[in-house]
This record gives sequence, structure tokens and C-alpha cells, in this order.
Amino acid sequence: MLVELRLENYAVIDNLAVEFGHGLNLLTGETGAGKSILIDALALLLGDKASAEIIRSGAERAVVSAVFEVETSAEKSVSKILESNGLDEDESNNSSIILRREIAAGGKGRVFVNNQPATVAVLRLLAPHLATIHAQNESILAFDGPARLALLDTFAGSDLEGVETAFSAWKQVRSRIDELERGEQDRLRLVDLWIFQKREIADAHLEPGEDDRLETEKRVLANAEKIYNAAMTAFDLLYDGTGSTASSLRAAQKQIEELARYEPKFQEALASLESARISVEDVGATVRDYAGGIHASPEHLAQVEDRLALLDRLKRKYGPTLDDVIHFGTEVTRKLSEIENKDEILRQLRKELAQAEKAYLEAARELSKKRTDAARKLERLVESEINDLAMKATFRIGVTTLEDQANWTAAGVDQIVYLIATNTGEPLRPLEHIASGGELSRVMLALKATVDSNSTARRARTPSSANARTAPRTMVFDEIDTGIGGRAAEAVGKKLKALARTNQVLCVTHLPQIATFGDHHYVIEKKESGGRTRTTIREVAGEDRTEEVARMLSGAKLTETSRKHAEQMIKSNS
Repeated sequence: MLVELRLENYAVIDNLAVEFGHGLNLLTGETGAGKSILIDALALLLGDKASAEIIRSGAERAVVSAVFEVETSAEKSVSKILESNGLDEDESNNSSIILRREIAAGGKGRVFVNNQPATVAVLRLLAPHLATIHAQNESILAFDGPARLALLDTFAGSDLEGVETAFSAWKQVRSRIDELERGEQDRLRLVDLWIFQKREIADAHLEPGEDDRLETEKRVLANAEKIYNAAMTAFDLLYDGTGSTASSLRAAQKQIEELARYEPKFQEALASLESARISVEDVGATVRDYAGGIHASPEHLAQVEDRLALLDRLKRKYGPTLDDVIHFGTEVTRKLSEIENKDEILRQLRKELAQAEKAYLEAARELSKKRTDAARKLERLVESEINDLAMKATFRIGVTTLEDQANWTAAGVDQIVYLIATNTGEPLRPLEHIASGGELSRVMLALKATVDSNSTARRARTPSSANARTAPRTMVFDEIDTGIGGRAAEAVGKKLKALARTNQVLCVTHLPQIATFGDHHYVIEKKESGGRTRTTIREVAGEDRTEEVARMLSGAKLTETSRKHAEQMIKSNS
């Protein structure tokens, strides 16, 4: 749910903050007041492209920020996205996420997630879990094959994991077979290369962690004299020299023993001194033994350096780490073994391929059946919803299953098309080919409302979420009421109201019939101040809201009749 949106130096807005509530949030205002500016700014936080042209004249940068409360069912996905991109959750509230985007005059910009530097790519990953924006034509422009399929899967509650796993397994076996069946010339060339690589790595007799151990040995050998002197000096000071720490502690011990004969409380101090003396002598013995093992040997140092040079060369070729080099050698050995036993391995791989193909088709066909069943149910529900929006239409969903391997994907083997006839007797045509903007708006609203209603009902039936805190999803509709009016507008208002029972809905509208259904009503106004044009926003209620609806009904000149009409409409639709 969008909790707060802030804009600074954005277009004609110098500084603006607005808090949104649950339910249906309606944004109205005169044409050109900047209603869609807020939606465009929100789109930037969801990963849309930015342009320096949106920076307010005279300012160096524009800043857009928002606070979202994450839906319960999306918390794990959002946390995973944050973690994979090295970002922390909001410490004050794990269910919230703060987004901020800065657009600089030079065209460059910065992105912050929970006040940590991020990228636009991260915003795009987060966007589906935070909000969806539906403009009159924007939804159709993005209504490609994957989007159509995703919409049906959302309605059906499809679990794609089985198909994805089966597809990955099949593709992996297929790749191994392709590798073994390369052309003879390529195969021989690769075999020669692999033999060389295997021999080069094997001749090095590598040991895990050897490079780290040799680096330490090199440091010691290169500084043998310094290390020996430091160790022996420490030994003298601790144990062997005149006035050493151990000697001083022994002398102090004798004096404390004398004190303890007369004052028993010094027995504890005596024990502490004994422990300290033993520790000092142990350290002294350790550094003495270590010094005894140090031998300055230029010949051995040269050997260590040569060995490290060899390891570095192998890491540059096969690394970047020594463990990677060892793993590379193992893989090359495996490939050579496969080549030597090519025919036998191919027979085994073909058996595995047949099993993988069977497993994939079983999973894909099961998914196709679920999609087909869901399509029949969805088309009936959507057709009913469309006709509730003052249309007389026929709506169908075509599911085409293409089992040829060229069409296999991680999402199955289906292609989806949404078909509609908006008038009796007309042939069914793809939804994206609808000419009327008003009809298109209503159909998309019916689709989104139906799919969302089913998804919400399914989440409510899930035991794990039954008692969980639920934040409604944010759905934004930017002037989808263009091209409609009268009875159709009222029907759209009712549908948005119904959708807002389980979602947070933001809607930019110019129709009073829709404006009267809002749970929260915001008026966007453009005013001149100090010789500059500024856009402001304020929430209206009571008489102020009546005045705004009356303005929408009658224009700039308000009448008592329009006020009474507005008051009656608000009362009946609240």
C-alpha cells in the first residue's frame, strides 16, 4: 500500500507531500492542473525511464520519494530482492519500504532503497510487489504474450516450479548431448585443448589453500632476520634476560608469599601472580622455539616465489581462486572421460533425455489443463463483469498448446490470446485491437478486477495468511474513464469501489459519477504565486468535496442546483 508520496522540484511542483489511505483514493482537478503528474512520478519509483525535462525550471534536481507498506504475501519476495542486491530492510518497520529517486539536471540520477544506494533495475524488480499502474493505453501496449500468460496464471494460481525444474533438467541434458555431438574437427580441437589443460593442472600437483600458506611462508623468509631478532628480543624480555618479566614476577612472588604469612587475603594475589608467571614463561618458550625454526635461506625463498608465480599463472588462466583451478581440472578430466567413452555416455544421456522430455511434457500438459480450465472460468466471469460496465460483449480466451520442442519454455507450451466482440454479430478479435478507448478501459478494468478478486479470495483461504497482517495492494488507474459517461461511468465507479474493498486503488478521473464513490478525495490545483505556477494537492471532505463534485458537474460556474445534485450523488454512492 502506498502510504506517502513526496515530490520536490518536479515539473510545476516545488514541494508536495500527500498521504494516501485504504480503499478508493480519487484525484480530480481541472484539465492541465497536473493530475497525471503524480502518477508519472510514482511510475519513476517503479522503474520508468527518467528525463531531465521533468526538473522544475531553475532547480538543479528533482526528487521523488514514497513509503510503501508491503503486502504480507509479498514480504518474502521483497526481502529476497533486497538481500540479493545487498540492501537491508527498514530497521524501524520490516513491513515498510522507502524508495527515493533523484534526477539531476545533467541527466544523471541516483536511486535509494531504504536510504541505501541502489539501481533502477532494483526498482523494476520491486515494482510488481508494490504497485501496478494502468493507463488507458499503457496496459495494452505492454499486453504481450508473457503478460497475457501471467495474467491467466495469476487467476489460476498456477505453480510454475514443476515446469521450470523439468525444463531446466531437459535443457541441461540436451546441452551435454550437443557438446558430445559436435563436429569431428571441433571435437578433436577441443580434445587437444583439454588434454593440455588437464596435464598443465595435474603437473602442478595443487593442494587446496596452498597459495595462502606459501604467501605466509614467503613473508617469513623475506623478513627472516627481522623476525628472528624480534622473537629473541621478546624471549629475553620475557624470560631469559637480566631483569626479565619472569624474573621480576618470581621476585614479586617471594615478597607476596612473605605478606601472605601475616595477611591471608594476599593468598588470592599470590595465585594471580603464579598464573601470570606461568603465562609469561609459556609465551617466552613459544617465541624461543619459533625463533629456533627460522632459517634465512635465499634458495628456499626463490623456490617459494617460483611456486607462487606458477599458482598465479594458473589462477589467471583457470581461476580466479586456487579452488577454481582444481575444480576446472576436475571438469576437464570429466569431459575427456566422456569423449573417450562417448558412445556409451551418449546412450545413457539419450535415455536421460527421453525421461526428461517425458517429465517436462507431463508437467507442461498438467499446467495446460489447469490453464484451459481457468480460461473457461475466467472468460465467463470477465464477460459478466464487462456487461456490468454498460457493454454488451462476448469475451473468450484462446489457449493454444504447441508441444513442438521449438516452443518449449520454462513457462510451458501455451500461447494465450484474449478475444472480444463488443457488439452483437461482430467477429471475435484480439483484445489489443479494440478501437474504442472507452471500451478498452472498461475491459481492462473488468479483467483486473476479476483476476484480483480471485487472487484475494485464494489468499484468504491460505491458513498461513489467515491471521497475518495484510496490507492491500496498490492499483493505479490513470484516466481509464476516457471516452465513457453516463451509465457506463457509474458502472465503472461501482467496479472501482468493489476493487478497493481488498486493494488500495488510486484513480485519476474527470467524471463526477466516479468521483462520488471515493473513500478519499484529493483535489489537484494549479495556482500562481510569486510569479511562478505551482501545483498543490489537498484532501477534501464535507462541503469542500461537494463543491468539487459540483464543479465537475457544471464547470467553473457553480449553481445551487449543481451543489444539490453533487450532494445527492455523494450520499447515494458513499
